[in-house]
Amino acid sequence: MDFVDWRQKRQQAEQNAEPIPRTVPRRGQLVDYIEEMIREAQARGEFTNLPGEGKPLELDAHPEAGENEMAYRFLKRNGYAPPELELCKEIKRDRERAEKKIARLLHQSRTLHNRRLTPLGHERRNFNGAVERAAAEYQKDLHEINRKILTANLTLPTVMHQPMLDIEALVQKFREACPLFQP
Repeated sequence: MDFVDWRQKRQQAEQNAEPIPRTVPRRGQLVDYIEEMIREAQARGEFTNLPGEGKPLELDAHPEAGENEMAYRFLKRNGYAPPELELCKEIKRDRERAEKKIARLLHQSRTLHNRRLTPLGHERRNFNGAVERAAAEYQKDLHEINRKILTANLTLPTVMHQPMLDIEALVQKFREACPLFQP
């Protein structure tokens, strides 16, 4: 099998091509002139092996980004987002992480309360201590999430503002879902 170096084809085409005089066309001939230039470049192979060849064009316009549109598109193409959106993603991840931490304790609470036999003394003490620690940590996590929400709301447009979390209500809901055992 013979391999052909595409660069050699281009060099041969350039050597065999006749020099084309470049004159500025008149207004009506501009489209024809541009099309002719494109055809000549295609004949020379200047459009082969370009990045994104054969892929559809991304014509998504985001006028709300204003003068930063090109920068945001560049960041998005390379796997990054504006800091404001990264903060929103971080808030969502932190909220999910906090909920996941208490989900295990909620499951344990349902299991212990639905047993036929009442839990032993050490099980009740361990569970009560775990609930108290989890409630304190949950409250601390929610305060941190609220701090991030406040920071995001200061930088984001009004449409993207997130409501602050009602920490007392969420902790109270957790405590109601995980009632403590009597000692």
